[in-house]
Parts: sequence; structure tokens; C-alpha cells
Amino acid sequence: MDADDHVCLCYRVSLRKIRAYLAREDPQVASLISECLDAGTGCQWCVPFLKELHRQHMHGEEPDLKVSPQQYATERLEFHKTGERPSVSGEKPDS
Repeated sequence: MDADDHVCLCYRVSLRKIRAYLAREDPQVASLISECLDAGTGCQWCVPFLKELHRQHMHGEEPDLKVSPQQYATERLEFHKTGERPSVSGEKPDS
């Protein structure tokens, strides 16, 4: 995912904005990322991805998602149809 691609599709919050928020605010819990333009508070599709970005930040890594914007949007549509989401970083998906 490129820096200007949207992680939160509901509120159009880009990866760049989330990275800047993480660097500036250094939130201790992932849920505080919602303070960044309401990321994760719409359909909640992006919540597991926001948690992964937070995990990376807390481990000193540059937050990044290894998914194309097209695949991300397609998987979100499928999530809205079925209620099931793919795994993030090879982990079991959240229910």
C-alpha cells in the first residue's frame, strides 16, 4: 500500500496520515487511532489493519500494509456481503 492510499475507506484516512499520527501522538493502544480523523469508526472494516499498524509502530517498524489498494477494497466489499474478513499478517481473522 502506498502512503497516500486510504486505510480507512469510510473517512478517507490515508496511510500517510495514520503514520504521522502514530509518530506524533505515540498512542499506547490501537483504539486511539480513531482520534486521527475518526479512522476505524465507520464500518469498522479497517480496525484489524489499524491494530496491525499500531503493532508495527510499537515494535519500531514503519507501519505498512502489504496489500494493494484494489485487493483491500475488494476484500472490504466481500466483508460487507459475508461478514467474514481475511487474516491480517497471516493471523487468524477477528470475528
